[in-house]
Amino acid sequence: MFIVVLGSILGLMHLYVWKRMVKDTTRPGRTRWLLTIVLLAAFALLLGTLVGPRVFGIPEAGWFAWPGYFWFGLIVYLFLTLLVVEPIRLALRGWVKRGQSSEEQAPSVQRRIFLARAGAVAAGAAAVGLVGTGAATALGPPKVLRVPVRLSRLDPTFDGFRIAVVSDIHLGPLLGRAHTERIVRMINETEPDLVAVVGDLVDGTVEELGSAAAPLRDLHSREGSFFVTGNHEYFVEQTAPWLRELERLGLQVLDNENTRIRRGTAAFDLAGINDPAGESRSDPPDFDRALAGVDPAGPTILLAHQPVQVQQAAERGVDLQLSGHTHGGQMWPFHYVVSLAQPALAGLSTVQNTQLYVTRGAGFWGPPVRVGAPPDISVLALQSDRP
Repeated sequence: MFIVVLGSILGLMHLYVWKRMVKDTTRPGRTRWLLTIVLLAAFALLLGTLVGPRVFGIPEAGWFAWPGYFWFGLIVYLFLTLLVVEPIRLALRGWVKRGQSSEEQAPSVQRRIFLARAGAVAAGAAAVGLVGTGAATALGPPKVLRVPVRLSRLDPTFDGFRIAVVSDIHLGPLLGRAHTERIVRMINETEPDLVAVVGDLVDGTVEELGSAAAPLRDLHSREGSFFVTGNHEYFVEQTAPWLRELERLGLQVLDNENTRIRRGTAAFDLAGINDPAGESRSDPPDFDRALAGVDPAGPTILLAHQPVQVQQAAERGVDLQLSGHTHGGQMWPFHYVVSLAQPALAGLSTVQNTQLYVTRGAGFWGPPVRVGAPPDISVLALQSDRP
């Protein structure tokens, strides 16, 4: 259903781009037909890119996924920039008409084509510039963000305790082993006390992407590495093989459960909740189970892929929730759409008495493009409010 809806939206985008960049810029004839065929072929490539990895497998999809997903990003920004140019184009057409004599008021095909071509060139240049810049951002190294977080119930023994938070790595047809190796190296360089991988690690099966995920075994931290599922972990045929593989690689999967992190007599509880997409696999989030047995006198930190889960966390007195999922919007202006569905887009905020930290993620989904939402690995330094 998701692919059908997305394909329909993309189809309408292609139709609009065809109208403005092909039909309006050419006269009937061979050139228009050739450009129409090229645009139809690009649309077919994009549809194939969306469904191909499931049909042909991840390794075989790489050769068409790169051009397909780049076209995905380009068609989106062509559509948006053409919408921006539209009122300017209409205003210019009206201005030219008003400047003509009464004998010249009949529509001029040449004038319409000239204005359409000028608008198409401007939109094309803007779209290519945005996609090029966004690709450099998406494919470059994530930023390392260092964020102090104060917790009122935290024992001073944990002052300076560092949690490296990474999400939305999205191993798949575009991002593989080298991507994981870079993320692991960057996390290890921060010398964290604990690593939290908060979902959307993979877009494929263990057989297809096990080698790409293998560098996770090299993560180093004093208290270990922990993982909770994201929605994409439930888009594969089976989720359980990935959870077993991650455990084999040394990550502790928090499957609606918690563990206690200790320093001497001081401690805090680290809990993990499944993603809401687990409902489809009879593996839903269970807050009661995830928080069973936590110490009410001490702080609880919850790993939850989606920020929207913070409402239930706040109702249960969780001190801090660590999330991803939003990609920070990934491609402006979709930031505004994501903000309608989630309580926070990125960074640190507060919901009731619960602090929420959302990382923009270290990878991307779909187009290898990030505009206004650079990837990040966040290192949270805990501080106590106690004297």
